[in-house]
Amino acid sequence: MKLSRVLAAAATAVLAAGVTLLSPAAATAQDNPAAAGGYVALGDSYSSGVGAGSYDDASGDCRRSTVAYPELWADANAPASFDFTACSGATTTDVLNNQLGPLDSGTSLVTISIGGNDAGFADAMQTCVLWGTSACLDRIAEANAYISGTLPSRLDAVYQEIASRAPNAEVVVLGYPRMYELNGSCLFGISEESRAAINGAADLLSEVIGKSAADHGFTYGDVRSAFTGHEICSDDEWLHSVTLPIGDSYHPTAEGQAGGYYAVLESLA
Repeated sequence: MKLSRVLAAAATAVLAAGVTLLSPAAATAQDNPAAAGGYVALGDSYSSGVGAGSYDDASGDCRRSTVAYPELWADANAPASFDFTACSGATTTDVLNNQLGPLDSGTSLVTISIGGNDAGFADAMQTCVLWGTSACLDRIAEANAYISGTLPSRLDAVYQEIASRAPNAEVVVLGYPRMYELNGSCLFGISEESRAAINGAADLLSEVIGKSAADHGFTYGDVRSAFTGHEICSDDEWLHSVTLPIGDSYHPTAEGQAGGYYAVLESLA
């Protein structure tokens, strides 16, 4: 008997017995409430997947990767719908103005990483690489002042709008990793003092984002532990140092998206 006839006969027998067959997506939705409705992935380049390669040409300058953590989660959990609006270079203002359209009462999961561009981390890293330790420490101090003084209100505005537009969604806020393994294997580059200052700013950013997320009842996904042992200057780097294309610098590799961001998200939603 041909395989198609065997399958048809088996399906008929099951239906005759009154058993309803679930599609893989339906089965996943039953197992995971976060997949029961729509999934909307918001945020900046750490969410769009800059540095991971395999970019969707249709995403243009947003550089959304097919191996970024939102894509990996959607592939594994089959949500009822999936909207990927995260964009390279995005600030909190960009999220508010350009990314929230897909959110509604049917949205069951929202993920977001945001705040690094508001704090000027790209400019700070450029200063540290080009202008030496003293300039680096001064620029990191400026970033820290912004993170402590201005960023909380900007995060609040984004989180409030998410909660208003998607009142039934689980919201997972993803943070940022430390950039460097201190006393690691890097023989050249910026000073160890600069590396420690950059890591300290990443820690402050994590604390501020985590507190703001908790204040809104959101779940915070702290990725620092997942990246421990995989920072720049480690023996198994999941972050690019200065590289080409230059926009990939200081962003997670495909391994960082999978082993860092996706692993943390999957443990929470």
